[in-house]
Amino acid sequence: MGLSGFAFGVTSAGSGLTVWQSCALSLLVFTGASQFALVGALAAGGGAVTAAAGAFFLGLRNAFYGLRLSQLLALPRAVRPFAAQWVIDETTAVSLAQPTRRDARVGFAVTGLSLYLLWNLTTLLGALGAEAIGDTGAWGLDAAGPAVFLALLAPMLRTATERAVAALAVLLGLGLLPVLPAGVPVLVAALAAPAVLYVAGRRDTTARRGTPGGAR
Repeated sequence: MGLSGFAFGVTSAGSGLTVWQSCALSLLVFTGASQFALVGALAAGGGAVTAAAGAFFLGLRNAFYGLRLSQLLALPRAVRPFAAQWVIDETTAVSLAQPTRRDARVGFAVTGLSLYLLWNLTTLLGALGAEAIGDTGAWGLDAAGPAVFLALLAPMLRTATERAVAALAVLLGLGLLPVLPAGVPVLVAALAAPAVLYVAGRRDTTARRGTPGGAR
């Protein structure tokens, strides 16, 4: 996470954002995939609205994490708005792996606090060091964020449907990259989920109808 935060700081500064703008993104947004998507779209010449929309849809998964964690952690209402800032892939994974609610709360708090501090510190260091590094594109540091996200995602693709969604999203994103403005392909790639679920639902319905005793 520290290397990824440093890479974000370098990439963000290399995309034209100031040190303070880069740090504000990490302080207020604090979700690496969305931050990399935002600065990547801006660096590629995309508009601010398109870049923000892509970042928003990538960050939308955290809302679903929050629904699950709200039941698991059962935090007091006064604490929830602050805890929501730490609802990311890593804190969710650590919390869900714990055997008891108390352990889940401890795991969430320790993971959230340590990663928040580390992410913001390394963002600052990366943004400050961008000038010393020179051509940030030549180092390939912008690949660190997607690499971390893929490392977290890959073990979760357990079913054929989940793998099909991921594969179709990749095809849509890469296939449309040369023909659509920066930031738009990732929005279109989000259509992979409903498309695959629709086909899977039709297939299941057909299978049930063909089964003796099934629906007619």
